[in-house]
Amino acid sequence: MIVSHIFTDPDSSERGLEASTSRKKITNEEEMEIDCPPEESITSTFDEDSVELGDVKDMRLEADAVVNDVLFAVVEMHVSRSLTSASDVAYINVETREGNRYCLELTEAGLRVVGYAFDQVNEELNTQYHETVYSLLDTLSPGYREAFGNALLQRLEKLKQNGQ
Repeated sequence: MIVSHIFTDPDSSERGLEASTSRKKITNEEEMEIDCPPEESITSTFDEDSVELGDVKDMRLEADAVVNDVLFAVVEMHVSRSLTSASDVAYINVETREGNRYCLELTEAGLRVVGYAFDQVNEELNTQYHETVYSLLDTLSPGYREAFGNALLQRLEKLKQNGQ
């Protein structure tokens, strides 16, 4: 496995040349190479628990993306801070425009309602999985459906205005 980090400044060909000629080469027993210019440090916010391994998705990252996608169309939505999320499951609290609160479970199978209050998991609930948050919210909230439709119309209007 070879991993290379190349830092160049596209505005300065001289610096790019300097960086490419002054790399340190480190090879360990696993045959991993890391190239980097000595004048720049590598700072990483890498979290080993938040990576995608092969085809396995980290549900905590997926949950953040889900929240960001539909936050505009609900009253409140956030990843649960009290229920334990892991790489294979995450919990999302959502309050619809109608004022209904739900706790959602996100897994590889999709999203489903697991509770009718924030941070509540009822193991006996056997609700349907939805492939997308859009599908789930469409069934739970007419207000979501309306907000989503309005947002879509606004985007189409902007495209129409920019195209003329």
